[in-house]
Amino acid sequence: MQTTETGASAVRYEDIEAARETLKDIITETSMDHSRALGRITGSTVHLKCENLQRAGSFKVRGAYVHMASLTDEQKAKGVVAASAGNHAQGVALAASKLGINARIYMPLGAALPKVQATQDHGATVVLAGNNVNEALELAARYAEETGATFVHPYDNPHVVAGQGTLGLEILEQQPDVDTVIMSIGGGGLLAGVAIAIKEHARRQGRHINVIGVQAEKAAAYPPSLVAGKPVTLDNVATIADGIAVGRPGDVPFSVIKELCDEVVTVTDDEIAAAIVFLLERSKMVVEPAGAAPVAALMTGKLKEVGIESESIVAVLSGGNIDPMLMLKVIQVGLASAGRFLTVKIPLRDRPGELQTISRIIAENDANVTRVDHSRVGAGLTMGGVHITIDMEIRGREHSEQVLEALREAGYEAMVQH
Repeated sequence: MQTTETGASAVRYEDIEAARETLKDIITETSMDHSRALGRITGSTVHLKCENLQRAGSFKVRGAYVHMASLTDEQKAKGVVAASAGNHAQGVALAASKLGINARIYMPLGAALPKVQATQDHGATVVLAGNNVNEALELAARYAEETGATFVHPYDNPHVVAGQGTLGLEILEQQPDVDTVIMSIGGGGLLAGVAIAIKEHARRQGRHINVIGVQAEKAAAYPPSLVAGKPVTLDNVATIADGIAVGRPGDVPFSVIKELCDEVVTVTDDEIAAAIVFLLERSKMVVEPAGAAPVAALMTGKLKEVGIESESIVAVLSGGNIDPMLMLKVIQVGLASAGRFLTVKIPLRDRPGELQTISRIIAENDANVTRVDHSRVGAGLTMGGVHITIDMEIRGREHSEQVLEALREAGYEAMVQH
């Protein structure tokens, strides 16, 4: 590692190659799967780099292990501390178990139970504290100061960036003709490391490979930071993609990304949910929201919006650690976003036969009712009135409009619920 005039550590291509040697026999070289379905949507050849199948369920073990392997014996004896909502926690815990280091992980209150359990299963001590990841990070940093334990940052560290960059080397070997690599961004460690590997390889070959970052629309600190030329802190972060719910870019990755990254685009939570359902159905892949963000960008034409035309795209599925309870909600939102699930609320008079008539209209239009709920008390209801809420499976947006039109033609005020 080198130090620049600004004091930020510069990660070189050679550091990433060295990191790969460090990770030999530690990580899995994950598969590269061809997605014909995404190819039809984008008009390009699309491959999925399946880091959701990595050990501990995400790319995070790469950077965590490289950082921790670089510690002196004295530092290892004092242990390590980290903070994370899930993926980094599991990566640090797994790396610590491999290196024989005691690990203490701060996870925010409300962290998904499966992620907490998986972190503990690797032998780490888990402390649930703080209302969000930022508060957990502060607690972890304080513990490091008080005890001498090494703080393993999830992204703002040159060793971590180099470790994440090994993913770029694998992409280049598995898909040599790639001309666009797209992945999600939180703090930026993955994008920075992969960008160094990809851009240096392209320079040596005398060609250009696009490196694209994707952020959740309501957790997008990179676009304003790139405009300002320095990391900008968001006032609020709100997204289902907890793996990239970061309010400020890391200094180390930002210095790389502002120089090497071609574009940063954003996607909504509904678009992410639709991508998760798409990956389940078409690729048989369980992917967490952060990992599905690049696919959401491809499905919604974000590359073409920023003027990037590609023949060979690799989308990184960065993780697969999704809470089953969140998965239930995401599937419903994703189906609705894709026009496959419709919820309508209908005010009507509370008299016999109304529900039968509505059910007949829905059945005649080939929709399938999955849930019905009556409410006789609520805002806007008069005596003798009722609200009925109906969930139904449909075949797409055109079919949705057909069902709604049939209900409205029959005199029912069908209001779509989101």
